[in-house]
Amino acid sequence: MNKEPKGLENLFPYLETKLKLDPQSTVISQFKGGYSNLTYLIQSPSGQYVLRRPPLGLKISKAHDMVREFRILEALKKAGYKKIPDPIICCEDENVIGAPFFIMEKVEGLILRNRIPEGMDLNEDYFRNLSQNTMDVLLELHHLELEKSGLLELGKPQGYVERQVHGWSERYFQSKTDELSEMETVIDWLKANMPKNENIGFIHNDYKYDNLVLTGPEDPGIKAVLDWEMATVGDPLMDLGTSLAYWAEAKDPDTLKMFNLTYPAGNFSRQQAIDYYASKSNLKLDHILFYYAFGLFKVGVIAQQIYKRYTLGFSQDPRFAGLIHVVRACGKTALKSIKTEKI
Repeated sequence: MNKEPKGLENLFPYLETKLKLDPQSTVISQFKGGYSNLTYLIQSPSGQYVLRRPPLGLKISKAHDMVREFRILEALKKAGYKKIPDPIICCEDENVIGAPFFIMEKVEGLILRNRIPEGMDLNEDYFRNLSQNTMDVLLELHHLELEKSGLLELGKPQGYVERQVHGWSERYFQSKTDELSEMETVIDWLKANMPKNENIGFIHNDYKYDNLVLTGPEDPGIKAVLDWEMATVGDPLMDLGTSLAYWAEAKDPDTLKMFNLTYPAGNFSRQQAIDYYASKSNLKLDHILFYYAFGLFKVGVIAQQIYKRYTLGFSQDPRFAGLIHVVRACGKTALKSIKTEKI
């Protein structure tokens, strides 16, 4: 973690007023590894907390709306959903740290990034069980009751697929920096091949291993799901498609292995993940190729947006300089999948 992040000076008196945290014994440090919203650890004698705020620079989409993410966590908690950090306080006053932010419970556990942590031995059985647990929790989310819980109010499911295709296409052109013909060909295909049938469920929209807090290296149980900023009510198969786009296999380009530790032996393949989901859901997966291609395209656009911020000087993180290669790989992989009809 990076110690003593800049721009948080006003946070200490805020924490003292709202949470009774002593500024002299409170330490704030930034978590490394994220590509979008910024996350900080707040440590004090009375406990540990996590703070989330938008990235520095351009305000690109509701994906960076911290107030909305806080409201989603509150709604899920009210609906009885257990696999979330407890939301504690939300601050809409940009004078405190320069942007809205919220504070939540810190859930202790293991978070897997794109490499197995040094000194940790995770075998094939571990990853097989993790793959299954991951799909089970996704299915649980998609099967949440919507009306009585009030979750239905968090989204507009009618026309969701069409809005997503057109919305992410617009975001691509707004953040475009390089000529990548594959991405634009995929846009045309998606617009021409949208499934007519719409499904409705509560969806996470960024569901992958590094957004899961696991019990530990001995047990791949899922304690909590993180990063709810893009959650809404929409088509669960769009959610599955995004997860599949992140579900890298050993044979995939290295650039697509940057975001998910699904490529070591023991993990489900993408097809196994699809088959498992299908066995536990009453949704028809006839058009799963569309959802997978859309997922890849969306991941490419997210990388493009971050890369654009980097080119404009809003971030000096050296990892962002190579994200244009991720965009290119997403476009090529999606187009290849469309042409071969293989996932």
